[in-house]
Amino acid sequence: MASARSHDDSGPLRRAGRAVGRALRAPFTRTARSIRRATHAHGAGESGLGKLIELHAVNGAGDVMITVALASTVFFSVPTDQARGRVALYLAVTMAPFILLAPVIGPLLDHLPHGRRAAMAGSMLARAVLAITMSGAVATGGLELYPAALGVLVCSKAYGVVRSAVVPRLLPPRFSLVKANSRVTLAGLLATGAAAPIGAGLQTIGPPWPLYGACAIFVGGAALAFTLPPKVDSAKGERRARLVLPHSLTRRPAPARTAETGRPKERKPQEKKSKEKRNGEKRPGLRTVGPSVLHGLQANAAHRALSGFLIFFLAFLLREHPLSGQSAAISLGIVGVAAGVGNALGTAVGSWLRARGPEVIVASVLGLALTVAVLAAAFFSTALVAALAATAGFTQALSKLSLDAMIQRDVPEEVRTSAFARSETLLQMSWVVGGAIGISLPLNGVLGMSVAAGILALGAAASVRGLLGAARRGSPHPRVA
Repeated sequence: MASARSHDDSGPLRRAGRAVGRALRAPFTRTARSIRRATHAHGAGESGLGKLIELHAVNGAGDVMITVALASTVFFSVPTDQARGRVALYLAVTMAPFILLAPVIGPLLDHLPHGRRAAMAGSMLARAVLAITMSGAVATGGLELYPAALGVLVCSKAYGVVRSAVVPRLLPPRFSLVKANSRVTLAGLLATGAAAPIGAGLQTIGPPWPLYGACAIFVGGAALAFTLPPKVDSAKGERRARLVLPHSLTRRPAPARTAETGRPKERKPQEKKSKEKRNGEKRPGLRTVGPSVLHGLQANAAHRALSGFLIFFLAFLLREHPLSGQSAAISLGIVGVAAGVGNALGTAVGSWLRARGPEVIVASVLGLALTVAVLAAAFFSTALVAALAATAGFTQALSKLSLDAMIQRDVPEEVRTSAFARSETLLQMSWVVGGAIGISLPLNGVLGMSVAAGILALGAAASVRGLLGAARRGSPHPRVA
């Protein structure tokens, strides 16, 4: 009798427990369903683009966790002079070798056309292992931290190169490449914004904890990479793009001669035709598709160099000389939020514009950034520093999306994915150069803003005239996809 009563009493308790469990899970499940609907909308789920969007969000969340851990160790935990030395050491040990490694990332990945999912998963797993490796040294800031940080940087950039090459394979019907890239980029930005405060919260528990979180995120990302469609690994119809077209490719070789007479050997008609076609073929490259892509790369290199410069220069400037009436942390937060909002806005505008007139867009946003930088140098103030950070984020995002559109339009499909790999590598190198300039300058606001304006002026001088001329002449190639 007692046991029956106990069984009857446990029924309501069990039901109440299940109800509480459902109530606790509901916000997370609803959020997950909402995210899935957003990432898989407009055919992105059927094509596989939705999976890539989610993977890029995971990548952004993991990278920001590592950034929080390194920033706390290298930058915030020591006085300004010592922090500047540590960041200089970080640049020397990680960024300088990366300048040498970056040019080979694209060509190496060209040899993995059938293993792109494995390459992205490998970059995730490598960063997971490196995060655990760094967790033992992050509290002390020992030298062993820096080689691991270099490995994280290289793996992150390799993932970015492969991701750029994968996007054209996953375009839904009636989807432009600029729209697809804007969705992927926006997902990464949103994930970064959501993960940053979580990383900061983990940092309060202990210096290694953001790295533990990064390890868990990257392990999940490695598993997610293998859920991408098998067509990601297909290289059908692709060839490697060349930045320079060697003269030897356009020149027929001298015909073979017989040993007895010294006269050219006779060829069968079919053999002669096929060999002439193979030897005289002009392989497509970035210099054979018109001026738009090359000038777009020059403009984007200026934007990316500005981004690297502002990150490092303003980090130290605002720590030593905060914005008027604000602490150093608040000043850095204001500039960081302004840059993030500008980047997200540029991505959204790029999707809305649907890549109409990309040459004009690139030239216009470069002129806008240059104007704001000149104003910031001439009338240095809190508002103009924040305005430059926001403008730099906006123009970099919109210019990169427009460059993607030009590559989609002007580069033949058979070499388009390789062209993305090489363009991304060049832009990452520009970011490294800009960061090195930023860390080497004296902490003078007017001087720094003048250098920022100079970087953009060089980019404008190299690219704007060519971009506008190409826009007036029109594209020599039909629009694809």
